[in-house]
Amino acid sequence: MIDFKLTVLGCGSAVPNQNANPSSQLLTYRNKQFLIDCGEGTQMRMIKYKLRHRKLDHVLISHLHGDHFFGLVGLLSTYHLSGRQSVINIFAPRKLEALIGHHFQLTGTILSFPLLFHALEDYKGAFLYEDDELFVRSFPLKHSTPAWGFLLKEKEKKRRIDKAFITAHKPEVEEIKRILNGADFISNDGILLKNKTITHDPLPPRAYAYCSDTAYAPSIVKVIDRVNLLYHEATFDNSMQDKAQQRKHSTAKQAAMIAKQAGAGKLLIGHFSNSINDVGVLLKEAVEVFEHTEICREGETYPVAPTN
Repeated sequence: MIDFKLTVLGCGSAVPNQNANPSSQLLTYRNKQFLIDCGEGTQMRMIKYKLRHRKLDHVLISHLHGDHFFGLVGLLSTYHLSGRQSVINIFAPRKLEALIGHHFQLTGTILSFPLLFHALEDYKGAFLYEDDELFVRSFPLKHSTPAWGFLLKEKEKKRRIDKAFITAHKPEVEEIKRILNGADFISNDGILLKNKTITHDPLPPRAYAYCSDTAYAPSIVKVIDRVNLLYHEATFDNSMQDKAQQRKHSTAKQAAMIAKQAGAGKLLIGHFSNSINDVGVLLKEAVEVFEHTEICREGETYPVAPTN
C-alpha cells in the first residue's frame, strides 16, 4: 500500500479544454489529505476518480488566478449540504477569505462546519502545518500576482532496530523504546551492545514540491532540494521563451533546469498552454535537460517514493 502519493485532478492552464482541466491535486500522506489548488470542477473529478474526499481537512491555494481556486466555493458548499461538522483549514492569499465570506453571506449560508482561514502572507517561512510525521511549508514563486509553492515533507525518523538483534536478545517493550531513542543495550551476559551496532539508519524523509504558476526562479532550489517528486509548470515550449518571461510562466526546459538544480527524483510537468498542439515537444525539451521527467496525467496517482 502506498502511504505517500499524489493524485492529479487537473493539470491544464487558465482556459480548460476537453483534454485538460484547471489545476488541482490531492496529496495523501497515510490518513491525511491535502488538496493543492482547486480549479473549476475539482470535486467532480474527485468523484470520478473515486477519491475519499470527504476526509479532506486541509486546502492549499497557491494564488488568486481563477483556474486555481474557482472550484473551492462549490466544494465547501457540498460539504455543508452533506452536514459536515469537522474543521477545514484553508491556506491561501489573504484576499480569498473576503471572497469566500461574501459568497456565503449573499446566499445566506451558515456553514455546518468551522472554516479556518490562514493567510499565506502571515507565514514567511514558518510551517503552515506540522504534526509528528509531516510538515508543510510555503515559499514565494515568481508570477504576475503573488503566488506560493508548497513543500510537503516527512520529518526525520528514528533509527530502526535490527531484526536479528530482536530475535537473539528478545528485549522488553520499554527497552525497545529506549533503543529507538538512542540508548545502548546490555545483554543478559553483561555485554554492552552499542546502539549503532543494533540499529539501522532511518530511511531518508520523502518530500513533494508543487510549483505552479511561476517564471523560472532558481531561488526556490534551496527550498525544494532533493525532493523525491516535483511538479513544476511548463506552460510553453522553448521557442516561446519571450512569451513565458512576459507572462511570468516557465518553459519545459526551464522546469527541467529547476529539477536538475534541485536534484529532484522525478519531475512532473503540466499547465500547458492551449497553443501547444503536441505536448510531446515539451517532454522532449525537458528530458534533454532532466531525464526523469513525465507528462502530468489527470487521474493518475504518483508515489512520493525514495529516489533510486
